[in-house]
Parts: sequence; structure tokens; C-alpha cells
Amino acid sequence: MTDYRAAIRRATLAAARLHRDLGIEARATRENGRIDVFEVVARLAVPLLFKPLDGLLGAYLRDPAPGVLVTTKRSLSVQRFTAAHELGHHQLGHKPTLDDETILREAPFAAHAGDDLQEVEANAFAAAFLLPRWLVTWHCERQGWKTVALHYPETVYQLALRAGMSYTATCWTLLRYRIIGRSTAQKLVEIEPKTIKKKLLGVFRPQNYYGDVWLLTERDAGLRIEGGPSDHFVMCVREHSNAGYLWSIETLAPDGFALIGDARESREPEEAIGAPVTRRITAQSRRTQTGEMCLVERRPWQPNHVLNTLKVRYDLSGAEGEGWSRIERRYRLETA
Repeated sequence: MTDYRAAIRRATLAAARLHRDLGIEARATRENGRIDVFEVVARLAVPLLFKPLDGLLGAYLRDPAPGVLVTTKRSLSVQRFTAAHELGHHQLGHKPTLDDETILREAPFAAHAGDDLQEVEANAFAAAFLLPRWLVTWHCERQGWKTVALHYPETVYQLALRAGMSYTATCWTLLRYRIIGRSTAQKLVEIEPKTIKKKLLGVFRPQNYYGDVWLLTERDAGLRIEGGPSDHFVMCVREHSNAGYLWSIETLAPDGFALIGDARESREPEEAIGAPVTRRITAQSRRTQTGEMCLVERRPWQPNHVLNTLKVRYDLSGAEGEGWSRIERRYRLETA
């Protein structure tokens, strides 16, 4: 156990050191609250290639020079965790390794009999690198989430989406930071993301649940989302219809989204006549795209007078394809 604790400490310190040396906190909190592991690997000049690996999620190589392989056959969040895991091997001076599904099944900060301490370090590094405590705090402050909110699966799922982590890894990382207790973490990980998605989508049932479901509010204004082409978006906003203000949805179709749900519900006591209502607008991406979604609350007869705006930038390219990462290709074009 002493060796295990030392391995966890060494890995988390290495992740924190890399955050400090590259100024990652300032950049992540200035942009979208997500740490771009592919960009970090590119900045460190460690070759990273995506390949359709069979039976593997990734690999760390050292001969003839250090390099990383990541599969193209999994989601973006799995690709990100795998890349961070392999980056951990590199930063911690590990020997070459081939990594399979085991790195996802084991909790990042939990000890198991017969653990390979090299893999314990790499997994702990990946979780601490992608979701440091300061990033949890930043998202909670932005969203207005109190600690108790992180005891609910819907909130943890939304945190995971924004941080680009898997739901399960996020649960165990919150336990590591003592934000939630062990029993709460265990209950959370037993809930499948599909169950959470169903609850968020209400009566709507998509063909499959491969895509994620983003719950957006006015607090997400200015956020940059990185998702996939089959993601769904639930905009839950307060509407002052008593004063004639309505959220416009006519811009969704031109932006490449299909409207699949639009409902209003009052959260105020029945006697509070004229109080704002909550409008729940559900949309689905119709294609792989990048751009900006913009909803405005205004009176139909006063189009130039805007009461509130929900503007979100998005990149729904999804998982990385074969070859260099998208940001690596961009770097290479800029320097060509």
C-alpha cells in the first residue's frame, strides 16, 4: 500500500507540474474549461498517431524514439483518456507498453491486488491531468453547482461532458478529491450513462444512445462545446413570456439542428401569476459541423430589443480519425 500511495502521489505531482510548466490552467479557464491533451502532446513534440487498433486502446513506444498510438475505434472521451494515459507513461519515464480496456475498467485512484504500479501511475496521471481539482471548482462556480449537486448523476454527467472525461472516471476523481464519499461514488458508477440520457431527453427516444446529451442554460453562454455529430442538446432557459418575451428557435435549422422538443413548465407556485416559466428546447445535430448556436429572448414586435442571449460555440467533429490529430495537422499547416 505504501508503494501504491507513492505511485499515486508521483503521478498527480507530475500532472500538476505539467499544468504549471505549460500554463494550462490559465488557458483552460479562459477558453472552454477543457484541457486539450492532444494539443499538449503536440506542444511536447511527442509523436501521436491514431490507428484502428485491434484489441488495444493505445500504446506507448520508445524505440527508436518516444511515441504514442491511440485507437480510432472508440469515442472522443476514451481517446482523450487513452492519450493522457500514454502521456503519463512518457512523463514518468515508463517502459513501452500496450494498453487495452483494462485502463478504463479500473478506477484511476483505486488499488487492486496484483496491480502493475506503472499502470497505476499512468491512470492516476490521466485523471489528475484531465480533471484537476481547480477545473472542478471552475465548472462548479460557472454553473452554480454546490457540493451537494455533485451527488446527483445528471450533474456529474454534465461535468464529465464539459471536462471531456468519461462519466465513470469523473465519479472516481470526485472521490479522490473528497468531494463525494465512497458510498456515493459507488452508487453513481452503478448508474449507466444511458439512463441519465433518457431522463434528460424526456419522452423523446433517439434511434440509439451513442451520442451525448448536453443540458445547457444561460450559464453556458460563451462556452465552447466539443462533442459528436449525434449529440443532443437540451436548452433549459427561463422565459419571461408574461412580459411578451419569447426565446427564438428559428435559427436552429439554419445552424444545422433539428428541433425535436419544445415545452414550457412553471416552477413557481400556482398563485404566482405572471412569473417566468422554464422553457425546455431540445435539438439534435443533423451533421458533423463546427459553428455557433445562438438563441435570443425578445418580444416578437421588438426584434432589436434583446433581453437575454444564449450563444454557444461548438465543434461536433467527434472522435479523431486515422493519422495525426486535428490540432497536430493544424500546427503542421501553419508551420509549412
